[in-house]
Amino acid sequence: MKRKTTRLFLLLTLAVLAPLAQKSDAVAQIVEAASWQIEHSNTSDGVLTLTFKGRPTGDFHVYGIELPDGGPTPTGIELDESKGIKPLGPVTASPAPETHHDPNFDMDLQWYSKPFTVTQKFQITDPKNFSLAGDLIYMGCNDNTCTPPTRVSFSVTADDLTTPLKMSAPKEGTGAEDKSTTAEAASTTDTATASEEEVVEEPSEAAEVADEEETQKAAASTVVSTEVGEDNPIWTPIISELKEYGDRNLQATDSSLWTIFILGFLGGLIALLTPCVWPMIPMTVSFFLKRSQSRKKAISDAIIYGISIIVIYLALGLIITGIFGASALNSMATNAVFNIIFFLLLVVFAVSFFGAFELVLPQSWTNKLDSKAESTGGLLSIFFMAFTLVLVSFSCTGPIIGTLLVDAASRGDVFGPAIGMFGFALALALPFSLFAIFPNWLQSVPKSGGWMNSVKVVLAFLELALSLKFLSVADLAYGWGILDREVFVSLWIVIFALLGLYLLGKITFPNDTPVERLSVSRLFMGIISLAFAVYMIPGLWGAPLKSISAFAPPLSTQDFNLYDAEVHPQFEDYDLGMAYAAQRGKPVLIDFSGYGCVNCRKMEASVWTDPKVKDIIDNQFVLITLIVDDKTQLPEMIEITENGQKRKLKTIGDKWSYFQRYKFGSNAQPFYVMLDQAGQPLGSSYGFDQDVNQYIDWLNSGLTEYKNQE
Repeated sequence: MKRKTTRLFLLLTLAVLAPLAQKSDAVAQIVEAASWQIEHSNTSDGVLTLTFKGRPTGDFHVYGIELPDGGPTPTGIELDESKGIKPLGPVTASPAPETHHDPNFDMDLQWYSKPFTVTQKFQITDPKNFSLAGDLIYMGCNDNTCTPPTRVSFSVTADDLTTPLKMSAPKEGTGAEDKSTTAEAASTTDTATASEEEVVEEPSEAAEVADEEETQKAAASTVVSTEVGEDNPIWTPIISELKEYGDRNLQATDSSLWTIFILGFLGGLIALLTPCVWPMIPMTVSFFLKRSQSRKKAISDAIIYGISIIVIYLALGLIITGIFGASALNSMATNAVFNIIFFLLLVVFAVSFFGAFELVLPQSWTNKLDSKAESTGGLLSIFFMAFTLVLVSFSCTGPIIGTLLVDAASRGDVFGPAIGMFGFALALALPFSLFAIFPNWLQSVPKSGGWMNSVKVVLAFLELALSLKFLSVADLAYGWGILDREVFVSLWIVIFALLGLYLLGKITFPNDTPVERLSVSRLFMGIISLAFAVYMIPGLWGAPLKSISAFAPPLSTQDFNLYDAEVHPQFEDYDLGMAYAAQRGKPVLIDFSGYGCVNCRKMEASVWTDPKVKDIIDNQFVLITLIVDDKTQLPEMIEITENGQKRKLKTIGDKWSYFQRYKFGSNAQPFYVMLDQAGQPLGSSYGFDQDVNQYIDWLNSGLTEYKNQE
């Protein structure tokens, strides 16, 4: 890679300095690799075609539109202004390019040494007021030198149209443009006719067949249409059709809720080991046993105490859902401000756990609750005691609860926060009831001591690592690029290496008890932490790191990546991807994903990296990835009506999230569905399941259905 970059730099430097060495009558000579003729035409229904006719000069060749990384600049179109008009499909070129080994870059490349055309189609969405301007960018070389990337400017306005438009400007929120766009794209091909006066030669029959590599690769579209095509056939809801295939994902919320419950329960078990909760267990149980006249009454009071804890946390989850709603919580989970605040909170909690300072709620709060518990009697006093525990333990349980709520909200389940809180509270309340029933167990419970501070420090390291996940979500959703994958992995390597050294007693903190002898359990935990840090080192060069794929940014954010087995989407716009699939005669694989979607990263790292899966997706399907939490603003706000209420879609993520609900009746990610060119399903949808063989069978079943339809 370094050798190719150096060679490219030298060639470009030579191209820039060459005119200085080729003087004629003291006038510098400017080398042009090709001459260009720009033409445009339009149909009455608003399809504008830009044609760039290129003729390489002398012994120069001009590179094609599909080139591998590390090579020269491919021929392409860059838009500076696009108002009232949108690209229709990718840039195309004809005839098929030649493929040669280029000694300048030491790789096989596609180029044109004879006249050729570059074509880009556009759909006019505002016939009366549109404008289009940009540059054609190309690069050429011969055996001795290369030209730097060269720009050929163009511009088209409504006054330049050659054919009067019969279409009228569509109303916002309708799919009129998408309908004509898709029909036009599906039924037309590049038909550059040649005559004796034209520059372009008629391509041969062999050249009319697209090169296999070109067929397998489509330029990833970053242009997102600003309409919702509810009247377009490819937008027609197919919920009932999916159910006819026995689709289970549309009703598969139970497994997600169970996952949230289990995560909440595990969080509660962790919270039990913190210094805020653990010492309260024997104190509280002893209090109940002493205050009650009979053991039976003491047990019932302790059980009521545990139930009160569950009720308090369950109410907290229900209140949060009731105030914000599931969709708002899901939106908050990828909101930049929310994630940055939570990132800072976790960092503050981690610093506190390290021993820099103590986080406590106002003493007046707990004093008031204590007085309430003493002044009242019966069930109410027990409830106030439980509420006191919740407040006292907040400094230890707060980070765990917050992380749990964010994860539950990001899964899109209406009752997710409540179920998570129920699992957390159940784990927290069980010991109080069990030790009241079996008081003899208290004698075997480890006493509070230095080990509890060690638990806090370990939690501090974990919170510090987890905080980067929230910063990464905001960074990805808004495209800031401040926390690329290698930066994230580097920080995790350092954090877990330091955690390993701490567990081995090589690092101490202010509140730690000196480690005189290293226990076997602590030794093994230290080994695991250091081994985990070593495991992540290859990730700096692009290794998938499947075990942390749910937390780390995607591989696409890595600047230096030696790994080339990941799958990349061909399109990030549904309408453009469907038009391309119609042109190529391929089925479509829709991937609903999200920057904050943990399970999406797991599927990409553990399933899509399988060679068989990658081969099927790359060669047999047109992959369209739709990011439902992309915060990029749409050029124009879209107004829709959903469940009888008008809503405005402001971001790209809003549009694709609505599309998933409208057409497929789902709002969970990951969500995969196979479609034909008419937007009809080729089988049931597929959710989060890391069974590679099952995923391959699912893909093959869709291909079989597609062939049967043909």
